[in-house]
Amino acid sequence: MRKIITVLALLFAMIGNLHVIEASSYGWGYKKNNDNQVPEIGKYQAMLEKYNAYYADLSGKKNIYLTFDNGYEEGYTEAVLDVLKKEKVPATFFVTGHYLKSEPELVKRMVKEGHIIGNHSYHHPDFTIITKQAIQEELETLEAAVARITEQKDLKYLRPPRGLFNEQTLKWSNELGYIHVFWSLAFKDWNVNDQKGWRYAHEQIMNQVHPGAIVLLHAVSADNAEALSHIIKDLRKQGYQFKSLDDLVLKETVPKALYGL
Repeated sequence: MRKIITVLALLFAMIGNLHVIEASSYGWGYKKNNDNQVPEIGKYQAMLEKYNAYYADLSGKKNIYLTFDNGYEEGYTEAVLDVLKKEKVPATFFVTGHYLKSEPELVKRMVKEGHIIGNHSYHHPDFTIITKQAIQEELETLEAAVARITEQKDLKYLRPPRGLFNEQTLKWSNELGYIHVFWSLAFKDWNVNDQKGWRYAHEQIMNQVHPGAIVLLHAVSADNAEALSHIIKDLRKQGYQFKSLDDLVLKETVPKALYGL
């Protein structure tokens, strides 16, 4: 009996030290439409509002927020940055530890040219199966690495790896001082072996665009790099303005602070 108790005690101790937990998991998604309206997100809406997370600008204004996920490099980010610089458009780049280590000069350029670096975690784990401590380590490790090579000393925007989340991860990230940023416009652009030409990328954006769109693009896409200039010019012709995530958050938080909400 004493041996059994000892074994059980050891097992519980081992379990207690694991960085893995069990919790429900959601993959970010929304009801896609082609009628230039903000897509519906159902039950997710209440969760995002509760924990100060974003997927779109709901003001109704014709603002666009460009965001890029950068997990690795395929040679197109420089071209993307060239277009953004020429067109004077701000963007947020959500990077991983791998990207930071392999492409430090590109990350430096992003910050130097006025773009925001967002936190996509250091090792790209599923946040819904790890502890709050492990999430904190992922975020702080990446933040420190960015601070070592750029003038951006803190990261405040978080995009969870693979878009996986639950109410617990939203709560924990909020407590750690991060703002979750999902998206309201995206398409299958990440498969480097299934690029369909710049017109396809342009068509996907123009068909789904809506006031307040937070656009998710992957910088590994040759189509996106080639289409970006066309997209920016054509959206401007439709009256859209390109804003940064800082503009969105400031616009949302200042009125609340003024009115004590």
